[in-house]
Amino acid sequence: MHLILILGPMKSGKSFDLISHFSPLKYTHTSFGLFQPVRNVRDNKIESRSGLFLDAVKIQSLSEIVDREYSVVGIDEVHMFDPRDAYYVGVLLSRGVEVIISGLDTDYRGEMFQMVKKLFELGPKEVRYKRAVCNECKNFSATHTQVYSSHKPLTEGMPPVIPDDGTFTYEPVCRTCFVSSNL
Repeated sequence: MHLILILGPMKSGKSFDLISHFSPLKYTHTSFGLFQPVRNVRDNKIESRSGLFLDAVKIQSLSEIVDREYSVVGIDEVHMFDPRDAYYVGVLLSRGVEVIISGLDTDYRGEMFQMVKKLFELGPKEVRYKRAVCNECKNFSATHTQVYSSHKPLTEGMPPVIPDDGTFTYEPVCRTCFVSSNL
């Protein structure tokens, strides 16, 4: 079938967009599944900041869903999955499954997540890029997610995927306000 990517920084409405797509399916005969990584410790469901939510199954790897019979699959927080899991998205697509994926596109350094690069290689039918309000200048132009520790931007020495366990804070920032180790 086809692949839709919903990408952007924190607080840009990615989960809301995913929820909007899947909410009506609850009232149809369409077989669908919603999934998120076990590494996402922030919530136990797909939840937008507006308070809307849908239940999702936590999984370690996307390999866990390829043998299930779905017409449509939704994956949230895709950047937290291993880049090798993009292969399983390809398997689903080759079986005619519609796959809708949301997640951050870039890491705390401003570099595209390897998983997202792999998904682009699958040739998405549609890419919805979301923006947010910059936490610093308050313009509606945030394209990056800045990670802070003790109110200071982190620019180096972190793993590719930083856990969302309360140790760090995440805020959307625009290109101008983004602090990068590459500058």
